[in-house]
Amino acid sequence: MVSISFDQGTLCLQATPDEMAPVASYVQWDERSHCYRARGCDYGPILRTLHHLAVAFDDQARQFQKRDFQGHGEPSLRPHQQQALQAWHRCQQRGVIVLPTGSGKSLVARRAITLTGRDTLILVPTIDLLHQWFEQLSAAFQQPIGLMGGGDHELHPITVSTYDSALIHIERIGNRFGLLICDECHHLPAPTTRHIAILSIAPFRLGLTATPERNDGSTTDLDELLGPICHRSEITELEGSFLSPYHLETIPINLDADEQQAYITAYQHYRQFASINGISFSRENGWQQFIQVCARSKEGRDAFAAYRMQKQLARASRAKLRAVWSLLRQHHQEQAIIFTDDNATAYTIGEVFILPVITHRTRVSERKRLLDLFRSQQLPVLVTSRVLNEGVDVPDVSVGIIVSGTGSVREHVQRLGRILRPRAGKQAVLYELVSAETSETFTSERRRQHLAYQKEFQN
Repeated sequence: MVSISFDQGTLCLQATPDEMAPVASYVQWDERSHCYRARGCDYGPILRTLHHLAVAFDDQARQFQKRDFQGHGEPSLRPHQQQALQAWHRCQQRGVIVLPTGSGKSLVARRAITLTGRDTLILVPTIDLLHQWFEQLSAAFQQPIGLMGGGDHELHPITVSTYDSALIHIERIGNRFGLLICDECHHLPAPTTRHIAILSIAPFRLGLTATPERNDGSTTDLDELLGPICHRSEITELEGSFLSPYHLETIPINLDADEQQAYITAYQHYRQFASINGISFSRENGWQQFIQVCARSKEGRDAFAAYRMQKQLARASRAKLRAVWSLLRQHHQEQAIIFTDDNATAYTIGEVFILPVITHRTRVSERKRLLDLFRSQQLPVLVTSRVLNEGVDVPDVSVGIIVSGTGSVREHVQRLGRILRPRAGKQAVLYELVSAETSETFTSERRRQHLAYQKEFQN
């Protein structure tokens, strides 16, 4: 008989070589402990194989239970949600569901918890999402919900955790949960975060994201860590029915003459320094090389200062601030989020227009207070750098203003998603302010390479 136990994120199997032959691809002999070892994530495939071949086994690894989780007061699934859940079920309850922001991924996850009926660990990337999920799960299941993160550490049959906190404890608790749900699962393939999935024995796994693609080429790792993409719906498929109708407008911003000249001077300065030192920003390590060379001399530090100056002029020129004010006046009866690429620009806008600002520096209690006021429509406008790109539920906001951003397609789609949660009579609009005749024009082109932006018109 095969005996299976759990030991600090790995499986220990006591068995004969013949008994291990059907699962030889998953196990390795460990001379020190005199047993076969396997990764936690291979628990499900190993048990399915042993069961299929009628090999007797004694499972001492699993600590999760079969549960009867029943939701209370939950809305009915919409067609795309029902299709997603059915597709995941057909994939043996292992896989990734790709749905646009605002289309109800968390409701699908709660139904997956009910369907699977196993102790569940939900992973989220931020403290904001941790509390949002905690509130939704508490209301839906009306039972104690565990929390790991933000100073809390309490486990219950349904527990929500940040990725960071789960990574710390997964070697110890990796056998406590039969269903692993990863919200914003594009974070999971990162070099450290992936160990949560590897050290967990959860046989059932669900990934949720609007944008699974990663720039580092590790997108396909989700197949091993969680399962294949089993369902995908795009913004354009759900717009007007299950997402708010929207339109997009790119507004070119002409810098004032003095700022334009200052931009050109600073841009030429740092580019010339890079050229003299044989640095090409088109190479994979071009930016790292530039930083290293800049640190070695006064000329280098001056070049880096010039880089920062031209960047700041493109991000937050006087002309951009005037455009922001014009748009806020135009939409003074609607709620709006203003997005920036950096904290400095966010705080500048906050100071100029006396608006609340949320960045990664904002205390958790203050961030929660501002978001609660924004959700209750007591605050009409919120300024943020990157912390609200993912997951935060703000259903009534209908206007997004992108003052600056990266070239990331994911970031751009996530920002669009912040304004698409449906509401009767809502018409969403996303403005993108782009400094003309600067490097921002190329950044804007890169980040708009997504189906959701094919309908864009130029102002």
